[in-house]
Amino acid sequence: MPEPTPTVGSLLAEALRAQPTDRLDLELLLGEVLGLSRAGLLRERDTSVDALAAARFADLLDAHRAGRPVAQLLGRREFWSLSLEIDEHVLIPRPDTELLVETGLRLLGEAPPGAIVDLGTGSGAVALALASELEGQVVIGIDDSSAALRVAARNVARLAPRQVRLLRGRWLAALAPASCALIVSNPPYLEADDPALAADGALRYEPTHALASGPAGLDDLRAIAIAAPRCLMAGGWLALEHGASQGAAVRGLLAATGFEHIDTLRDLAGHERVSCGRRPADLRPVEASDILR
Repeated sequence: MPEPTPTVGSLLAEALRAQPTDRLDLELLLGEVLGLSRAGLLRERDTSVDALAAARFADLLDAHRAGRPVAQLLGRREFWSLSLEIDEHVLIPRPDTELLVETGLRLLGEAPPGAIVDLGTGSGAVALALASELEGQVVIGIDDSSAALRVAARNVARLAPRQVRLLRGRWLAALAPASCALIVSNPPYLEADDPALAADGALRYEPTHALASGPAGLDDLRAIAIAAPRCLMAGGWLALEHGASQGAAVRGLLAATGFEHIDTLRDLAGHERVSCGRRPADLRPVEASDILR
């Protein structure tokens, strides 16, 4: 006898038998194939699914079981209520990074007028989130990856073509002295030998250069802290996302490079996640050798 034609409900039920804890992911993947919302899957549970769609769903399931993130399989991720295109060339925006946006918006109330900059913009998530809350103000997104900037450019064209400008460059090299009111960044901060980078999980599908930064995970955080005072106006702010165990180290970097009013904010899980500092008017330039001694 020929195999019965699968239905929406039978495909989902079969997938759930193999992955019972992944209902949301499986519903999102099946909905992507069929062009249905989660409510639509329930409504259409008795609808037949053609062989091509069933095969496409099977391919997505195989990739998901291998560890590829659902956001990459869908090609999008929501961040700050914005639907962002993503791919393997950019980090998947995570809820913890919304704290960086919240912090940046708060600090702008205490900053002088000047440029607003997102370093390592990736998909453009942070720059676009800031722009969505700052009507008429321009936000500059900088990245040294041309592949990442192509993703960001598509998001900017769709969401904020007049407000976000993209530049290619290594951290602050493209910025003029004393031009910025606020610099925010979610730079790489994992240790280079962090086992999560090699484990059979989602991180191995994301760009390593955007995740890891030297033996202690501090190389890029240090480079930004050293370079930022040159580009910040007096009274301007720097806000950095970092690992849950790096708060003390980042506060130390900010203090060593002359920042004042240094503070660290905690994420929803209670982990130290974003540290910030203000550039004083009489800041003495600091050389990298001063920090590395």
